[in-house]
Amino acid sequence: MEIDLTIYKREKTMKRKNPYALFLFIPVLFSLLFFTPPQSALAALSIYSITPGTISNTQTNFITVTGTDFQAGTVVSLNTVGNLNTSYFSSTTLIAEVSSGTPTGIYSLTVTNPDLSTVTLAEALTIVDQPIAPTPTNTIQSSGYERPVVVILNYSPNNDQISPGEDFSLSLTLYNSGQNYATNVVATFVPGMIIPRGTGGVISVGDIAPGNRDTISQALVISTDFWGTLATGEVNISYTDQAGVSYSESFTIAISVYYSYSPSAPTPTITPTVTPAPSFRPQLVITSYDPDPIPLQPGAQFTLTLGVTNTGNATARRVTMIVGGGSASSSANGTPDPSGISGASGEFTNFAPIGSSNLQTLGDINAAASLTASQTLIVNVTTSPGAYPMRISFVYVDEHNNPYIDEQIITLLVYRQPNIDLSFYRDPGPLYAGQDNILPIQVVNLGRNSVVLGNLQVNTLNGQMSNNTILVGALETGGYFTLDAAFFPEQPGTYDLEVSIDYTDDFNQPQVISRTITVEVIEMYIPEPETNGYIDGESGFVPEPETFLQKIWRVILGLIGLDSSLKTSNSVVIDEYYEPESQEAIPVPPLKGP
Repeated sequence: MEIDLTIYKREKTMKRKNPYALFLFIPVLFSLLFFTPPQSALAALSIYSITPGTISNTQTNFITVTGTDFQAGTVVSLNTVGNLNTSYFSSTTLIAEVSSGTPTGIYSLTVTNPDLSTVTLAEALTIVDQPIAPTPTNTIQSSGYERPVVVILNYSPNNDQISPGEDFSLSLTLYNSGQNYATNVVATFVPGMIIPRGTGGVISVGDIAPGNRDTISQALVISTDFWGTLATGEVNISYTDQAGVSYSESFTIAISVYYSYSPSAPTPTITPTVTPAPSFRPQLVITSYDPDPIPLQPGAQFTLTLGVTNTGNATARRVTMIVGGGSASSSANGTPDPSGISGASGEFTNFAPIGSSNLQTLGDINAAASLTASQTLIVNVTTSPGAYPMRISFVYVDEHNNPYIDEQIITLLVYRQPNIDLSFYRDPGPLYAGQDNILPIQVVNLGRNSVVLGNLQVNTLNGQMSNNTILVGALETGGYFTLDAAFFPEQPGTYDLEVSIDYTDDFNQPQVISRTITVEVIEMYIPEPETNGYIDGESGFVPEPETFLQKIWRVILGLIGLDSSLKTSNSVVIDEYYEPESQEAIPVPPLKGP
């Protein structure tokens, strides 16, 4: 059996994701576009947080993994350790058991779905060999998201074959996955298909320290009016922190129902009165939900997609889904009054429908059938970051016009991401290969709230960078911070500059904002000097090659006693080499004897 829970989690330590993961995701995006059925929108498998981020191997620990697109049967594993005992609670929450004695170190954590899709978070979990003491009580404060979070870790009945009308005992393990003490913990079993016995369904648990658990037991009985294979019930957990702030969580439990069809077998009953004849009834359950896009931010519109399954054994007719919760009234003969269905009583403080009302008609849903419903919502601009429960109601009738209302709780996480711009604050001008260039990078806070930012970095796969990292700090609204990074490209061409800045979000999780800036690098033009007959050095002049006639002329000059040497004087500065014109041959007079 499985339990569908959504819990609020906070991570203390998580490494940031690879800024180039966007390029790796492009092939996956194309695969989803061409091979995903058009009637459903699937969220990408991802990991948001690991809580706690540091554990001790002196005891068995339970870590909570939050993300998206988890499936029933999903397995959590650690590198060099292998698969962990994993409990699936919802498409966004997993709890894995780390045994005592696990070697110390820093581990990468991998989530693997049954369809073999995987996602890995590097350096996600740290294991030490020293006990981790809880925070002293006099220092615990209920501020921000330092709060207790009590969840049902697991539960099990004392009997594998439970029939309607048969008493059984259910054992539940409560776990405080938060950062503060949970005080005055009270578990309340809401009567319905599963009826509490003995204590009236109310159990006082006491206090649960962060990372600790407590086991309780409750006597229950399944109503004899139920005729199905899976009976569900609601358990409410209420508690306070040490500052007196109250919290409440609602969980759904599911019990497999066994029927004996032997004619001699007595019909289970609670009282010695006549057992009513078994009746068939529908039962609508939210099996999955995904908000898109994520993360949710104040003022953002998103589409909430819900997977709804009829887990009962009869058809649910004229199903109306009410987002935010609602009710329905019936006429005197028991027939639901369509005009009496109301969604106005829903809670819309943090989320409100947009584009349509919060009521949708889903038609008929046969037994064991599933469908997908969606609702467009907007996050209120005044909503603070946090985990918010949302009530979903299903109003319908069975084949005999008996009215039913199934109500369930989902949880949505709201983040407040900084609105910043990463760009050049001026034109960097032409960038040349083979020399240092300046990249004038600027980060600007465009949001309405001040932000605290970490390191501003500029990197590239090609070329050399220097002076490319600086700590920004706090930026008021409209504030800016600049960085003049040195860039030395070795070759001309197109370069992708990855500009990133890290910060810590409202859930104390490390995050990174990245931008890609493309620049062109050109080759520097160096003109060749014009010699005009000159050369560098002491000679200063290069004579033209001597012709045959010139050599004869120098011989004649020598015979008559004139200067016949080659003119290569360095003392004469010649502005421009002059190429003499071709000369006609001069007749040579005959030589006379003595």
